[in-house]
Amino acid sequence: MAIDYGLLDRSTLSEPVFYPSPDPTAAPHGARDHRIDVAPGIAVAARHHAHPGSPPDRRGAVLYFHGNGEVVGDHDHLARSFHHIGLDLFVATYRGYGASDGTPTFAALMADVHPIAERFHQILDADDGPDLRLVMGRSLGGHAALEVAAHCSERFDALVLSSPAGEGSRLVDRLVDVPEPTVRALLAAHEAKLAKITLPTLLLHGSRDDLIPLSSVERLAKLLTSAAARTMMIIDGASHNDLLRLAHDACFGAIGELVERCRSRA
Repeated sequence: MAIDYGLLDRSTLSEPVFYPSPDPTAAPHGARDHRIDVAPGIAVAARHHAHPGSPPDRRGAVLYFHGNGEVVGDHDHLARSFHHIGLDLFVATYRGYGASDGTPTFAALMADVHPIAERFHQILDADDGPDLRLVMGRSLGGHAALEVAAHCSERFDALVLSSPAGEGSRLVDRLVDVPEPTVRALLAAHEAKLAKITLPTLLLHGSRDDLIPLSSVERLAKLLTSAAARTMMIIDGASHNDLLRLAHDACFGAIGELVERCRSRA
């Protein structure tokens, strides 16, 4: 049954959630920009950094949903790090962000991940791309990645969450203008969705994250009861926006190990 995430847009919560910004960057050498149709007359932006060398059977690809206030161009510098562990990087954004059409809403964010995931596979397949595929979400992108993992997991091998939003009580606790039974029903449906995620899952989080508390991510990890394996790496001293910078080698090493475990099971 579809979850009515539109409740979050009809509440006082919706305005401070989204911080879209423009993206003046052009695709760097070796990358390609795409527009993905998500609704009639609305397309969102994506950028594909294909791995420059390895054959497809030694590569993978990650569908990456970025954080709030970010755009696809903010992640160009990460392409080399993902390439180093054998992954194409495919960064997708949201309505109203960067070169995307439309206005961001929570309902649209959750609905749009379905055509985005489908188009991701189509683009890789057309280029004879790798079969090994991951989905990753950072911060706000955690919601998008979890939706993919719950409903579009057939061709994905693993889930990576970095400083993720996604644990539902932090959202519904702020729905002051929604009847309590409706809030409880939304939270129960959201948590049931998380509980059915079966992909192997890696969670990366900073001990000093003051935007998404560690306790929230620990609750999220506990809700992923059906995951084939759950690994949580807590980076001491890292906050919300410096995790991958302060612990670059540790984080990408953990993602690389997850890729190798997925490859060994294939």
